[in-house]
Amino acid sequence: MRRRVFLAGVGASTAALVALTAGQAFDVLAPVNLFAPRVKGQGPQALPVNRTAAQAGVTESAHDTSWRLEVRGAGARLAYTRDELAGMPQTEAVLPIACVEGWSTSAHWRGVRLRDLLAEAGMAQSGTIRIESLQSRGPYRETTMPPHVAWDPLTLVALEVNGGVLDLDHGYPARIIAPGRPGVLQTKWLATIEELPA
Repeated sequence: MRRRVFLAGVGASTAALVALTAGQAFDVLAPVNLFAPRVKGQGPQALPVNRTAAQAGVTESAHDTSWRLEVRGAGARLAYTRDELAGMPQTEAVLPIACVEGWSTSAHWRGVRLRDLLAEAGMAQSGTIRIESLQSRGPYRETTMPPHVAWDPLTLVALEVNGGVLDLDHGYPARIIAPGRPGVLQTKWLATIEELPA
């Protein structure tokens, strides 16, 4: 009797596990695909979204016509409108974006090299920078970036993705995208970039 109960339990557990992961292979089971990584195409511009602008509480501030990206260095404190950023030399790069939830995908990004903005503000190439979002709270409203990432020529203040202006849920008006950084550190809805004291 005990053996039958044990085998029934093993069988039920196996069936549940198969059902919860089989959505990778069978579209009909995708809604219950809890353990598998997300797939490309589940959000605007063919990119998944973990945290929407509404969830972050930035819908109004991101569309505010007075928005400026503030760049604060030892040499200068600068502020850029989105149009000013778009008028600067643009760099394009295909970079991956990966999430702690288990999904990963690549996208075609376009924007201003972060190093160009840091240089204009007179920042040292050896300094760490802090990047803040328009989000007023939450664990990912700010991040720090070491110099080797900040000055990488492929680290962008992105304005476009996959051929179109950033969707609000992907960080409009501007976001960070950098090589080799997890998605939670690719700050969306940029507000300020500043040099930290040495």
